[in-house]
Amino acid sequence: MDISSFFEPIDISKIGYKRGHFAPRFGDLVDSYNKEGNRFPSIEKGGIAIIGLTDGRGAAANLNCANAADMVRRYLYPLAGIENGVRVMDLGNMVQGERVEDSRQALVEVAAELLRHNCIIVAVGGGQDYTWSLYRAYAQVGRVLNIAAIDSRFDIDEDGVLDSHNWLRHIIMDQPNYLFNFTNVGYQTYFVGQPYVELMDDLKFDAYRLGWVRENIGRSEPLLRNADCVSIDIGAVRQSDAPANTFPSPHGFYGEELCQLTRFAGLSDKTSSLGLFEFSPVHDNSGQTAHMLSHALWYFADAVGQRKDDNPYRDTENYRRVIVPLEEHGIEVVYYKSKKSDRWWVEVPCSTNTKDSNKQHMLIPCLYSDYEQALENKIPDVWWKFYTRMNS
Repeated sequence: MDISSFFEPIDISKIGYKRGHFAPRFGDLVDSYNKEGNRFPSIEKGGIAIIGLTDGRGAAANLNCANAADMVRRYLYPLAGIENGVRVMDLGNMVQGERVEDSRQALVEVAAELLRHNCIIVAVGGGQDYTWSLYRAYAQVGRVLNIAAIDSRFDIDEDGVLDSHNWLRHIIMDQPNYLFNFTNVGYQTYFVGQPYVELMDDLKFDAYRLGWVRENIGRSEPLLRNADCVSIDIGAVRQSDAPANTFPSPHGFYGEELCQLTRFAGLSDKTSSLGLFEFSPVHDNSGQTAHMLSHALWYFADAVGQRKDDNPYRDTENYRRVIVPLEEHGIEVVYYKSKKSDRWWVEVPCSTNTKDSNKQHMLIPCLYSDYEQALENKIPDVWWKFYTRMNS
């Protein structure tokens, strides 16, 4: 499938980038679809494909998203080059459809084709409703997925026309359904209310408060390691670091914390799509938000080049298998520790039918502290959460 017709080239002069530095810059190493060369990049397996989204009609409030991707490029291209072997393709900006539904469907088709080529998708711009498009792309290629949203709210508002406030509801209601698990990272209780927190628990989804995450941000690493798609609402970052949002908040993640989170996603061998949504350039002060997002994207790309191809199912020789008997509970918990990255996984047993259809979800990323919990003869929280989900 030729996806070049979905895109228009970047105007390099418009984003203010000039080549010819002493040391290679990010923009020097990117294979971009631009007006100077007017050549669409060849799609390469394992490469990062940047997609600019110019249609913000699905963003409930952040309507000025048309220039979001170019504003991020203005600060991304001059950053230091990524020299770890990962290939970055900037496909340009997607042509806006006559209706927002057309724009969403176009992303479905493009993302599905990129997934077939095992590319890593980075979507920049537009509303968070485009997460629905990424979800549909996985469904189109027949892949069950986990979604992690870095968001101060749960976008599960009352049913209605798909937009950035209810995209998660539309994904949940989709049939046949390809969503295996959803994780929210950094919700703020005063924005969501206890009934919604209880609803997430009833749905057997995972939700982690901002305070819990910021207390030890390293605890978020296994959450993002388990995600196929990571969707970021810029409103999750505090106003002092990211003012370019119609409804900014004085509380949220710091910019450097967002960079840590995108780095965790980049290191994950499972993550194959990242979305940076709800950026409204009209509210940006001196390009501050665009600058921060360029750093977050840089950390993601740099981390992709440091992936270890960690997969205990495919490569048993490079993993230490540890069995911890929980005598009081009459069960054994099996852990795997990677000799390549020192990261941990826990094996969660489930019924035969579930195992056959979702085998890739049997090994759940975890932390060393989860292993320590088992050593204390306690059922690890992460093990119990997934065990009840898989066997209900």
